[in-house]
Amino acid sequence: MLKKENILMDQTAGSKEEAIEMAGRLLVQQGAVEEAYIDSMLEREKVVSTFMGNGLAIPHGTDEGKTSVIESGLSLVQVPGGVDFDGNEAKVVLGIAGKDNEHLDILQKIAVLFSEEENAEQVINASSADEIIALFENEEI
Repeated sequence: MLKKENILMDQTAGSKEEAIEMAGRLLVQQGAVEEAYIDSMLEREKVVSTFMGNGLAIPHGTDEGKTSVIESGLSLVQVPGGVDFDGNEAKVVLGIAGKDNEHLDILQKIAVLFSEEENAEQVINASSADEIIALFENEEI
C-alpha cells in the first residue's frame, strides 16, 4: 500500500500540525481522501495525540472524517530532526485513511514493525524511499 510517491524524505516541520498537513496532502494527492480529511486529521489530534512511541505518530481522521475517505491509503513523512507531538518527538509521521475498517489490519502491522526499536531506527535513518518500502514489504504492509 505504501508507494514511493506517498513518501516524503528528510523533511522539517515546525509543528505537529504542519507534519499532519504534509501527510494528509499526500493522501489527497494519491486520491485516497478528499481535502476535508486533512481537517479531520487535525481535529483528531486535538482530542488525543496520535504519537505511538519509538518516534512514530500515526495521524488519522475522526469517525466523522470517514465520509471523506475514497479508498484506503497510507503516506509517510520522514522528519529526522523530529517534531513535537505533545512532548514526544516524532520522526516518522504516517498518515492513514481506511475504508471499511481496512486500516485496522494495517495499523496492527505498523505497530508490530515499530514495536522493535531497530526497525523504527531503520525507517528514521533511511536514505531512500526504497529502503522504507522494503521494510514495510517485509511486514506485508
